[in-house]
Amino acid sequence: MWSNALRRLGYGLLVVLLVTFSVSLLLNFAPGSVAQTILGEEATPESVAALNASLGYDRPFIVQYLDWLWHAIRGDLGSSPITHIPVMQSIVDRIPVTLEIALLALVISLLISIPLAIISASRPDGTVDRTVSAITSVFLSVPAFVAGPLLIFAFAVNMNLFPALGWVPIEDGLGRNLRAAFLPALAAAITEIAAFHRVLRSDLISTLREDYIAAARAKGLSGGYVMFRHAFRPSSFSLLTISGLSLARLIGGTIIVEMLFVLPGLGQFIANAVTTNDVIAVQGVVAFIALVFVVVNMVVDISYGLIDPRVRRGPRARKRARPKTLEVVA
Repeated sequence: MWSNALRRLGYGLLVVLLVTFSVSLLLNFAPGSVAQTILGEEATPESVAALNASLGYDRPFIVQYLDWLWHAIRGDLGSSPITHIPVMQSIVDRIPVTLEIALLALVISLLISIPLAIISASRPDGTVDRTVSAITSVFLSVPAFVAGPLLIFAFAVNMNLFPALGWVPIEDGLGRNLRAAFLPALAAAITEIAAFHRVLRSDLISTLREDYIAAARAKGLSGGYVMFRHAFRPSSFSLLTISGLSLARLIGGTIIVEMLFVLPGLGQFIANAVTTNDVIAVQGVVAFIALVFVVVNMVVDISYGLIDPRVRRGPRARKRARPKTLEVVA
């Protein structure tokens, strides 16, 4: 188990390396420079070149990247040449906002999608199942930049239930904080609800057709008991996987939501860094987000063994355990 975890960690670090290198390379070809942003449009080419040289941006790209990587390995992500604030400090200051939005979006997605999937799988192809599937199909076609304005218009402008823009820190009150975070989280959760529902519904329907489920029903067990005791847990592997990946994706993909709702999170920070050619800030945030993906993937892999102990014993053990389980149930 530990050797597998170490191997996955090595692959994950390689992914982080490739992602940061690719992003840095793309930014190297972007027009403009940090020096131009700092000095303004009226700056002379000589002054821009001199500032670039003082910042070290006149060196070859690979030298700049290796220098950044060497410091990043030691925990120093550098400082923004525009704000002169350490990138790590900016991440620490802004990650609570992004993390709260991502976690709240994930919770909303699970609270809505799991009951809908159970209801749909209980009577597949029924009226309720077809209705829910149609609604989730609509959700899949509504991106965050469309859902956000619609939610603002409906719940903030018309009903005045939630604030339209801005952020309230949790120190100013949990209730006010959750009111400010709800609409952004719901906008981010729309497509996740549809994805979670479809995956869990499909897995539940497949599990409910297994022989041991039929045997449990033949014993007179109630439908609810069979669903939650025998069907839900073995059907939750795919949901667990995409939930972990969804959390990592939400942390790294809240740029549109944070820009729409004017939230001081990582998304808005990296968007501003890209527009100002702040390569150091972009490299630091991208490295952090890539590392989050790696850690979440490892946690998801480890959690498989907690859900089903047979996973820890490998494929051969699962093959031996399956007939035994069916024999006991039968």
